[in-house]
Amino acid sequence: MEVQDSGRRLRVRSGRVVEANAISGDAVPFADRAPRRASLVSPAARKAVLNRMLLFRQAGLDRISDLTGATPGDLQRYRRDLRASGLPDTLLERGAGAAFTRELPQGALLYLIIRAQRPSRVLETGVGPGYTTAWILAGLEDNSHGELTSLGPGPTAGRTAGVHDVALGQFVPPTLRARWTLALGNTEERLREILAGVGEIDCFLYDNGPVPARARFELHAAWERLSARGVLLAHHVDSNPAWSAFCQSQGLPPQILDPGPPPMGAIGVRSPSGR
Repeated sequence: MEVQDSGRRLRVRSGRVVEANAISGDAVPFADRAPRRASLVSPAARKAVLNRMLLFRQAGLDRISDLTGATPGDLQRYRRDLRASGLPDTLLERGAGAAFTRELPQGALLYLIIRAQRPSRVLETGVGPGYTTAWILAGLEDNSHGELTSLGPGPTAGRTAGVHDVALGQFVPPTLRARWTLALGNTEERLREILAGVGEIDCFLYDNGPVPARARFELHAAWERLSARGVLLAHHVDSNPAWSAFCQSQGLPPQILDPGPPPMGAIGVRSPSGR
């Protein structure tokens, strides 16, 4: 895993931070703290959280097929791979409990999109403890292909109770970090730099809070950098009108991957608008 800020690039390996190409700049926070122990829960409560992590609505599966061309057989195979991976158990062990499944119940759908789309470059914004990050990285790892850049830390205002005060990147196990770059400095200028540096991206996830102006900027900036098979995703699309307005600009009604709550939006470059 790499950690970047505007003046220093650090690579995290086996619980250590090793400087690479260091230049002037502030020190980057240590990004591989030991995870908090998962709270003690009853077997029934644990089972409920795991079941929610692996909940798939048929409409969401159909939408993934529309976006990626994956067949029902493909999606069944990816779901078997996910169950065999043990990722939900790992997330629980690293502290991701019911609060995170309430705030983002679509983690497994992110995994399926990554498996089905097989992207080379993925970019997400608003990273915090790394709940969405872990699902995306698991998909990349099982594809044996692709890299993720995460811009953060994300805002904490408006987050579900129980989500605060979790270490940056805590939920991402070391086994999934080889394909991950964490870019620090969550500003519009920093995002412009990242987009300019990576060229085309295949998948973008907006998870950077409810501020309409920031959401509008990120959605349009990322859309311009998406490849011909690219997919644009947005979390909590009911928090402001930016997603509805963006879809309208493409000649489409709001495009929903999963209704949640909270709802997640998804639109592909190869949409009926014929971009």
